[in-house]
Amino acid sequence: MPLKNVVLGEDVSITHPDLVNLYGCQIGSRSKVGPFVEIQKNSSVGKNCKISSHTFVCEGVTIEDNVMVAHGVVFTNDLFPRATNEDGSMQNDADWEVVPTRVCRGASIGSNATILAGVTVGARAIVGAGAVVTQDVPENAIVAGVPARVLRFLDEGAEGQDPKVAFLNSKSAEQR
Repeated sequence: MPLKNVVLGEDVSITHPDLVNLYGCQIGSRSKVGPFVEIQKNSSVGKNCKISSHTFVCEGVTIEDNVMVAHGVVFTNDLFPRATNEDGSMQNDADWEVVPTRVCRGASIGSNATILAGVTVGARAIVGAGAVVTQDVPENAIVAGVPARVLRFLDEGAEGQDPKVAFLNSKSAEQR
């Protein structure tokens, strides 16, 4: 695994390093990166994160501490991507602007979710598997679908709580 301008915190675990593509990024202490992951320049992963296999973290993505990114998650950084300019020449870095994306502390993103450029996923939010996130996700929200919609919120006291317990508590509160 060639590490080009990569800053790794202490005790970062990279499963099968020869199957990972990291360049120009930062990964915080005690984070884990699975195989077939690409993390591009000018992106960062916080401390205690899990980035599962087959995930693509493109330029401009900030993942804060304690975030779970499941298998096959894709981030984007351009709302209107094009291969060429109007004159037919190939686009390069000077021809477009990165639209930053942020995943806040303690959030979880399910397998095969797609997170569009410019979105903020709020603290402790849960994005369901296969969701396409086209707009900001509020703190403590559980979202799913295409496009992703808020299904419910975790209990207000959910901070630091296991998301499964918080989800079950929010579900039982709805039934009361």
